Amino acid sequence: MRTFTISRLAQQAGVSVETIRFYQRRGLLAQPEKPSGGIRRYGEADVARVQFIKAAQRIGFTLGEIVQLLQWDDGAHCPEARAIAARRLDDVRRRLADLQRIETALVQLVGQCEARRGTVRCPLIAALRPPLAPAAG
Repeated sequence: MRTFTISRLAQQAGVSVETIRFYQRRGLLAQPEKPSGGIRRYGEADVARVQFIKAAQRIGFTLGEIVQLLQWDDGAHCPEARAIAARRLDDVRRRLADLQRIETALVQLVGQCEARRGTVRCPLIAALRPPLAPAAG
């Protein structure tokens, strides 16, 4: 069985040493015992675990959700894992809808800017500026 130092583990998993330490502090990755006068050693399973964590993060799972998924890696918790993924999917769909609304607004603002070239006030900046409060008097 191959073993790795923390720096080699980080390299194998494609992360930084600080990421490994962060995962350890958060309980995502166990810190191996340090032999007397020696260096902690990590195994292939640790590399796979870090790669799993990074893959789950890339598709939007939070660290809390990843902790749960790692705890349920026995094959008996598929419904629970599915529920977490379904919530994440709903969140992604909401964010996509928000991004589409943002895109529509920006398309309109860019179009207004192109149509009003040479004017003193930029329609994009004017649209983003809050309205002035009426003067007290």
